[in-house]
Amino acid sequence: MMSLGARSGVFSPFMQVTAFAVTGPLKSLVPGVVVKGEKILLNPKTHFLCRESLSGQSPKTGPAVSVGISGCAGVRFAHTDIRMPDFSDYRRPEVVDPNKSSQESSESRRTFSYLVTGATAVVGVYTAKTVVTQFVSSMSASADVLAMSKIEIKLNDIPEGKNMTFKWRGKPLFVRHRTEKEIAAEAAVNLAELRDPQHDKDRAINPSWVIVLGVCTHLGCVPIANAGDFGGYYCPCHGSHYDASGRIRKGPAPLNLEVPYYEFPDDDTVVVG
Repeated sequence: MMSLGARSGVFSPFMQVTAFAVTGPLKSLVPGVVVKGEKILLNPKTHFLCRESLSGQSPKTGPAVSVGISGCAGVRFAHTDIRMPDFSDYRRPEVVDPNKSSQESSESRRTFSYLVTGATAVVGVYTAKTVVTQFVSSMSASADVLAMSKIEIKLNDIPEGKNMTFKWRGKPLFVRHRTEKEIAAEAAVNLAELRDPQHDKDRAINPSWVIVLGVCTHLGCVPIANAGDFGGYYCPCHGSHYDASGRIRKGPAPLNLEVPYYEFPDDDTVVVG
């Protein structure tokens, strides 16, 4: 018995691969061709089915293989002796049996998929939240900046009728301990006469204390305390006069002195900022 295979030489790239399969040397696919009374001439020095033309390797007498332009261009082995790998260890037990419908175990498999998806989503959301929190925290003020954002002042150190200057956030801060006469005079001011109308009670939480930024609203100069035509603050640079409540009364400044946020934790302490 023997098996035959041939190729079409130089025309093989232009032809279709055959759909026919022949057996390999280890297992017989179809009965071979029996040749009687004829001698088969083969060159044993050249491997069968090599890239060389098979015109000198195919049988010279008896059965032969011939192809045309429209015919099959190749012959391949069926490889029926090769064992396929077994993937059973990687498959779920519910779908190992080929005779069992996968729809019977679809509910349990779907539940597992939902569980994995939900756990992954929770981990992803928590990771995203952590990343966003860390990113936002990196843009917040540092500890030394936060320490300078507030200032605590002991009011017992400021005599009545005097003004003390503190440095707060890089700016001068005026803290004035007013007398009863100053409180009454500022409360009686006619708001219609003011360039920037504000009542004294709206600028001082405690009438005895006026806390303002020592920055002139004209060009940012630092006024002088207890000076000027109204006994409050005076800016010698351009002649702006403020009263004891920090309101502009005369000169080029357009607005009153700014009042920062402050609170009194007790009667003897004020925290600004």
